[in-house]
Amino acid sequence: MDDEPPAIKILKKYIDSVPQLDISGSCKNAFEALDLLTKERIDLIFLDIHMPKLIGTEMLKTLPHPPKVIFTTAYKDFAIEAFELDAVDYLLKPISFERFLKAVNKVLQINHPLPESPASTVSFVYFRADRKMIKVFLNEIQYIESFKDYVIIHMDNAPELRVKITLNHVEGMLPSNQFLRIHRSFIVSINKITAFTKTDVEIGRNELPIGKSFTNIFLKLTPNKSDLPSGMAER
Repeated sequence: MDDEPPAIKILKKYIDSVPQLDISGSCKNAFEALDLLTKERIDLIFLDIHMPKLIGTEMLKTLPHPPKVIFTTAYKDFAIEAFELDAVDYLLKPISFERFLKAVNKVLQINHPLPESPASTVSFVYFRADRKMIKVFLNEIQYIESFKDYVIIHMDNAPELRVKITLNHVEGMLPSNQFLRIHRSFIVSINKITAFTKTDVEIGRNELPIGKSFTNIFLKLTPNKSDLPSGMAER
């Protein structure tokens, strides 16, 4: 819901790139949006702040059972209020596809929670590669490697996937209880770690270095400090 045609056009393009998103409607003001919400089942709103007649945050307050909301705005001033209204994310214009996808993946994680048992629904994220959105199941990722302007996703039973995105953005897309940043160039799946020392991590036959600024990370994995390799417990 946005009153700026260029912004609407960009959002539509981004939404069309994600198979799990379908556009139910596009509204130029809050009253059109409220009317649409009474007629359609809406799971997610991309909502601007400054709209004619009624601003986005005030419109959201009128809804007794609002859908998930991602704010899209040129103004930083409403971020705190937006998150107090349980917004999933707050995107500042101009919005890059990378940042849009990070916000959408948060919604997908909400709708497909992390598994509590092997029988639970498997969690996943989408990455854009080869002009399409590719679903990647989290439990299949071994580690993710930064390479120039790309990341390379190494998986169990699939070819490596090369994606034009930063490792920082990927880190924000992944659940911290399942993945660890061990180096400025590597993120690893905790469940795939077969061994580690104070200088490297082993995942199968792959040996990955631990960066100097990341040496404390394995305190999270080993409750008993005496079990850590020599030199790690003292850091």
